[in-house]
Amino acid sequence: MEPLVKKEHTNVVFIGHVDAGKSTIGGHIMYLTGMVDKRTLEKYEREAKEKNRETWYLSWALDTNQEERDKGKTVEVGRAYFETANRHFTILDAPGHRSFVPNMIGGASQADLAVLVISARKGEFETGFERGGQTREHAMLAKAAGVKHLIVLINKMDDPTVRWDVARYEECKEKLVPYLKKLGFNPKTDLCFMPCSGLTGAFLSEPVDESICPWYRGPCFIPYIDSLPSFYRKAEGPVRMPIVDRYRDMGTVVLGKLESGRVIKGNTYMLMPNRTNVEVMFIMSDEIDANEAEAGENIKVKLKGVEEEDVSQGFVLCDMLSPCSTGSIFDAQVRHLFFSRTAQKAVLLALRKSSSDSAAVWCVDAVNRLALGCDTGAQIYYMRRLRLRAARAHVHRRGHHSGVALPSR
Repeated sequence: MEPLVKKEHTNVVFIGHVDAGKSTIGGHIMYLTGMVDKRTLEKYEREAKEKNRETWYLSWALDTNQEERDKGKTVEVGRAYFETANRHFTILDAPGHRSFVPNMIGGASQADLAVLVISARKGEFETGFERGGQTREHAMLAKAAGVKHLIVLINKMDDPTVRWDVARYEECKEKLVPYLKKLGFNPKTDLCFMPCSGLTGAFLSEPVDESICPWYRGPCFIPYIDSLPSFYRKAEGPVRMPIVDRYRDMGTVVLGKLESGRVIKGNTYMLMPNRTNVEVMFIMSDEIDANEAEAGENIKVKLKGVEEEDVSQGFVLCDMLSPCSTGSIFDAQVRHLFFSRTAQKAVLLALRKSSSDSAAVWCVDAVNRLALGCDTGAQIYYMRRLRLRAARAHVHRRGHHSGVALPSR
C-alpha cells in the first residue's frame, strides 16, 4: 500500500576514500531511523565476530553480497532508504576503491546531495587527501555530476589517535576547504562540516555529552539534512529517466532516478536512443510497490517490449510525444585539477608549434598522457570517452581545441 501523502524524495550519495567509514555510517543511520532492527544487527555482529571483523557489522546493512562482506570493500553502489518526519531518503553507498570509480560515478549521477566521508584517524586522512587519493577524486566527480550541496562528515573522531581533538578536526577542515572551493563549492552556502563517529553514532542523530566533545554544538547529521530546503523538481516536464543498471527478472527491469515528469504503471513510453516502445508493468520505489513515480524518486521499473541485452547503461526512458534528442558528436570541457610541470612543458611546446592538424593531434595526445598529472581511474575513464576528433581540430594560441579548454599556463 502506498502512503496517502508522499514525502519529498531526496537521494544522498556517500563518497570518500576507501575505509573512511561510508557503509558503517549508512548502516548506523538505518538502525537509528528504524530501518534495521536490533535483532538483525546482533546477528550481523555475531557473524562479523566469527570472521574477526567485529567493527564491520554495521556496514553489512548496506554491503549485502558475500564478496563485499569478506573483503570489507563496497564494490557496487549499495542502495537503501530511510524516512524522517519530513522526507524519504534514498542512500547511495558509493565504493571508495579506485578500481570501482565507474560505479561511484553512477551513484553520484543520481544524487541530490553528497556526503563526503573523511577519516580523522592519523594517517588515513593524509592517504585519502594526497594526490591519487579518492577523497580528491570523489569530490571532483560529485561536482562534475551536478551535486551542488556537499556535507563533509569527519568520521572516526572517537579513534584512539584522535579522541575528539578539535585541533585534528580543524586540520582536516583547513586542508579540505581550499580544495573544495577550487572545485566550485561555495564554503558559505554549499558546504557543511560535522564531526561524527559512524561506529558509536555520535552526532548522526544526537549530540554526545559535552564532557566528550565540548567544542562542537552544531547540528547533527540526520536533523540537518531533514531541514534542508526542497530540491527543484521538473514534476510537470516530459518523462526523463536515465538507466543506470538493468537485469532480468521475469522480464527486463531497469533502475534509475526519475529526473523529470511522472511514470505511471500501464503506460507506454519510449526507450532512447533505440526508439523502442515499452510498457511499464510495475514500479518499485525503494522496494515499495507503487502505481506511479514522480520526479526525484529512485525507482525500479519492469518493462514489456524490450530484452535485457537490448538495454544499456545510459539509455533514457522518455515520453512518447517528447523523446530526448540524440547526437553522435559533442563538445566537452576538460578541467585539469592536477597539472604537473612535465605536462605544462608538453602543452606549451605543442601550442608553440604551427596550428596544423598534426600539431592538434600531438597536443591532445600530450594532454591525454600527461596533463592530468594524476592518472586516476576516473580521469582515464572520462578522457577515453571524450573521443576528440583531433584530426579536424584547430589549435588556437589561447588554448581551445574542438570545445576542449586547455590551460593557458
